[in-house]
Amino acid sequence: MAEAVLTIEHLTKCFGNHTILENVSLTVEKGEVIVIVGPSGCGKSTFLRCLNGLEPIQSGSVKLREDVIDQKNKDLANIRQKIGMVFQSYDLFPHLTVLDNILLAPTKVQKRKKEDVKKEALELLKRVGLADRAGDYPRQLSGGQKQRVAIVRALCMHPEVLLFDEVTAALDPEMVREVLDVMLDLAKQGRTMLIVTHEMSFARAIADRILFIDGGKIVEDSEPEAFFTSPSTDRVKQFLNMFAFDAVKHHEAVTAENP
Repeated sequence: MAEAVLTIEHLTKCFGNHTILENVSLTVEKGEVIVIVGPSGCGKSTFLRCLNGLEPIQSGSVKLREDVIDQKNKDLANIRQKIGMVFQSYDLFPHLTVLDNILLAPTKVQKRKKEDVKKEALELLKRVGLADRAGDYPRQLSGGQKQRVAIVRALCMHPEVLLFDEVTAALDPEMVREVLDVMLDLAKQGRTMLIVTHEMSFARAIADRILFIDGGKIVEDSEPEAFFTSPSTDRVKQFLNMFAFDAVKHHEAVTAENP
């Protein structure tokens, strides 16, 4: 039987009088990779932030197994350690080395032994191709390298669920692949992940399910092949057609610059 890790029921999120997410329900099973797509401003990133308690919700519930994720929950800080989040902006401390950035939370928050965490961190850095950068500072790294460090930092907290919020959006095109490869490897390891992205080919390759959010609601929830080849709503068809049009225009622009 499938094991539910995250359960979202009738989640509604508002900013003032503006409803961002309305009556959203979703069950995430252990080892499942869910990719969330949709137009800008539809509530994708806010949805992720609600899942780990960064944003309060107005109604409904979010549970990690039996633990309620609510800002009123006195144990929220401990629960949030089980939900790792990687942001678009890396958020590395500039005055700390790569290794010290990774060690900070496991040693200070989780009170784990520094040598144990250090061993794990170095192994993870090796896995993502950064074994030789542990002593470097963030300013010495490329955007793709910083994002891989941010992923390692999240992994070292031993989360049950990983949330990725547009982690390639700020990267140069040539750096995108190196980050996506790390995420594909995590999926092969059976990690439970929710990923917000605009990388459609990546979404198709990695997802077990794709959610399309528009107007604060889940408009479509389907397997990747069904989503891309036979979407059930006209709104999704319109969205995919726009992406195809943008891809053609991008190709034409690159060709014109490099005849």
